[in-house]
Amino acid sequence: MKIKNNLVLALSLLVLSFSCSSDDDNHEQEPQGAYEDGILITNEGNYGHGNGTVTFISDDFSYAEQKMFFNVNGTLLGDTAQSIGFHEDLAYIVVNNSQKIEVVNRYTFQSVATIDSGLSNPRFITFLSGKGYVTNWGDGSNPEDDFVAVIDLETNIVSGTISVEEGPERIITNGTSIYVAHQGGYSQNNIVSVIKPNSDEVETITVGDVPNSMVFDSQGALYVLSGGIPAWTENETGGQLDVINTSSNTVSATFGFDDNEHPSNLTYGESLYYTLNGGVYKLAIDSQELSTTPEIEGVNFNFMTVRNNILYGVGAEDYTSNGTLQSYDLGTNATLHSKEVGINPGGIYFND
Repeated sequence: MKIKNNLVLALSLLVLSFSCSSDDDNHEQEPQGAYEDGILITNEGNYGHGNGTVTFISDDFSYAEQKMFFNVNGTLLGDTAQSIGFHEDLAYIVVNNSQKIEVVNRYTFQSVATIDSGLSNPRFITFLSGKGYVTNWGDGSNPEDDFVAVIDLETNIVSGTISVEEGPERIITNGTSIYVAHQGGYSQNNIVSVIKPNSDEVETITVGDVPNSMVFDSQGALYVLSGGIPAWTENETGGQLDVINTSSNTVSATFGFDDNEHPSNLTYGESLYYTLNGGVYKLAIDSQELSTTPEIEGVNFNFMTVRNNILYGVGAEDYTSNGTLQSYDLGTNATLHSKEVGINPGGIYFND
């Protein structure tokens, strides 16, 4: 059930400074207080400065509100807003360098709880069978201490941990198993872990070097895009796209990129889309080879996603000033909208 609340009068006493904008009024506005039917953007901020934020943008891009958490709760969100996961009426905001998760009502952004113990460099979160699962790097110099934290959603505390290999990053579920891409933390890795939630048993699947994004298609297959080992390591490898049969948890097909090609940001609409060298590329599910021609050119996205045949991407600009959310019509590949967000945006979440 969606919980809505008009906080305008109370919140105006708490908020000293925030930025909102609309197409008709560029003056400061009160926080909206009801954030359904819009888009949430996580903005990492500058590492070590404690200026991570979340931006709200209305579906039609007519309204934007920066620094939602501060506007509603009167306190700063923390250092490095990494990601958000939704569970029922709650949003779980993973704040990496502050070693915590802020739990808020996803439609009012009022604080519900703070999970600040049992985490160590938390990254991303998913939910299955009444539990939350959070990837944790642990100490980046120690390849033996990485884990997935298990959260009791009734109490919002870490109730257990599952040891995994180095550098767990993106985590998703198909409702039966949990899949974790191991990008490698401060190093490089090349596996996907599969966690069975009833037993916490873990198996691994070898994929390309440095897997950075994963999606399921409409038939339940899992696509894992790996960026490859970067050139600065002096052991450069190209990217790779692996297709995993989730019934057997085996790789059923592989697409290879050139040694100097490092794709990222895999997402799925009716086709697969990913970024490479400033372009957005399309790959139909039944394709036998990768495309050599981008659909959209001149982009520099930290993250992108597709919904209802519209592509949304966030870019960081110069990493010290506010970034931008842009949208494109995938029927024509034309730009639809552009809106300012916070510093170093890294995630896009549809808050229906």
